[in-house]
Amino acid sequence: MKVIVHGAGGHMGRIICGMAEEGKCGAELAAQISPELTADPAAGIYTALNDFSGEADVVIDFSNHSATADLLEYCTGRGLSVVIATTGQTAEERAMIAEAAERIPVFFAANMSIGVAVLCDLARRAAAAFPEADIEIIELHHHRKLDVPSGTALMIANAIRDVRADAEFNIGRHENGKRRPEEIGIHSVRIGNEVGTHEILISNGNETLTLKHEAESRALFAEGAMKAAAFLCGKPAGLYNMQDMIG
Repeated sequence: MKVIVHGAGGHMGRIICGMAEEGKCGAELAAQISPELTADPAAGIYTALNDFSGEADVVIDFSNHSATADLLEYCTGRGLSVVIATTGQTAEERAMIAEAAERIPVFFAANMSIGVAVLCDLARRAAAAFPEADIEIIELHHHRKLDVPSGTALMIANAIRDVRADAEFNIGRHENGKRRPEEIGIHSVRIGNEVGTHEILISNGNETLTLKHEAESRALFAEGAMKAAAFLCGKPAGLYNMQDMIG
């Protein structure tokens, strides 16, 4: 598969480019796109998506959610699959993603880690097994992260909401008052160079279950995105996520 890396000038983009150049998951690097790079068409480097019209199968996007509209216009216009690995999308941008998925294969996940996908599944099952339990989610990330709470924390909370229809998210609890039974507390910590840790506490007062995932290297997100791109090969138009990929 021929891969366009959008956001190639960033840390994650550089890792993806390296993987594609090594042929991971059968990939071939078609183009590197980033305004942070110096354009060199002979080397396959461009500053904007529309500057590249060469052969490609899929775009892997590690840029910024603010580029969603331009990204989807480019992919739908060319009939390319797209892996969206950014977070912090607005409601309007999420609507754009859903609309694009009616025309092209779109892989969209707040976290590209297979381990996190398993964590979401475990959280859903645990919440169903302990319907009266209090649930709190704690997420830790590096101090450069912009969105709060993390997209992954929201993904976990929404997985729990699948089995708790009345669940309400209390983000960064800061007011006085008794905890309400329907709450799912979400707490964000920003510190140092933390890659990403997500912990779920489930307690019914008699016992506490703790589920935890720790990312030890950002390379795992790049690897997950590359596997997602390979997963999209041959797929019909639709909106796919990690649960679809892991079955």
